Amino acid sequence: MKAVLAKTLGPAENLVIEDIPVPDPGPGEVRVRVHAAGLNFFDTLIIEGKYQTRPDLPFSPGAEFCGVIEALGEGVSGWRIGERVGGYSGYNAAREAVIASADRMVRVPDTLSDEQAAALQITYGTTIHALIDRAQLREGETLAVLGAAGGTGVAAIEIGKALGARVIACASTPEKLAFARQCGADETIDYTRENLRDRLKELTGGAGIDALYDPVGGDLAEPAVRAMGWGGRYLVIGFAAGEIPRIPLNLLLLKGCDLRGVFWGAFCKRDPQANAAHLAQLMDWAAQGRISARVERVFTLDETPQALRLLADRKALGKIVVKP
Repeated sequence: MKAVLAKTLGPAENLVIEDIPVPDPGPGEVRVRVHAAGLNFFDTLIIEGKYQTRPDLPFSPGAEFCGVIEALGEGVSGWRIGERVGGYSGYNAAREAVIASADRMVRVPDTLSDEQAAALQITYGTTIHALIDRAQLREGETLAVLGAAGGTGVAAIEIGKALGARVIACASTPEKLAFARQCGADETIDYTRENLRDRLKELTGGAGIDALYDPVGGDLAEPAVRAMGWGGRYLVIGFAAGEIPRIPLNLLLLKGCDLRGVFWGAFCKRDPQANAAHLAQLMDWAAQGRISARVERVFTLDETPQALRLLADRKALGKIVVKP
């Protein structure tokens, strides 16, 4: 089968396309014929050895997929060959067939395309866990989203609206802010031209925000914390800016607010039943049109290096998918 391989750690341009043997699933695993695989910003890090997950070489990027089950490992029940599924594999999805744990899959409604189903697993899975389990976001609260035009940012806007929140989208260009409004954002802030703390305060009548979704980090973190309201929840999603910020802890004391980490990969392992319920909810919302599972561009498997370069340069609006 054809696979995109990182044989040495380095940038996307180092990836190669090769034929490799078709793997057999082990106990508790299934083999899925991949119809579409979603790419994420962390894929640009994992191929360079800069992410917390460090697979043995060689491996394929891509941690989420949609496809059809073609083999069952020992002890797998509740699934059958030929079923259409979406799933999370951690890596190795950018190939024609992937091995995944049976408890990390969900059935895909017929109304969703392969591309949409592949785009739902990680960004939307991370975000529904973040907003429901970690933020306990309630109807009528105000949610601010940094990096609002990226894959996780779009998911935060759409799930925030589905949960009844008022959403403030924060991004770096007018084009990205216009895109965020198309996705349902109520208000927007250009943090390259406006003072993030002051504008968040202004848009909340001085009260501050109830929840903040931050996949960016870097220099935006401290002004965002300073804009938190009493009892606010700051969700630490990731560090796309490349810098892990240092937060003055006295701000948490003065505001009675929380910093809450969001590690969806660990959540999947620790509570697979809760994660499966979240993914089923996402599939249902997507089938109803309440969330878009918006895919910006679809690349062929051979074009995976170009797709990852688009993500690395932070030029993607919404999700990027590759198809064998």
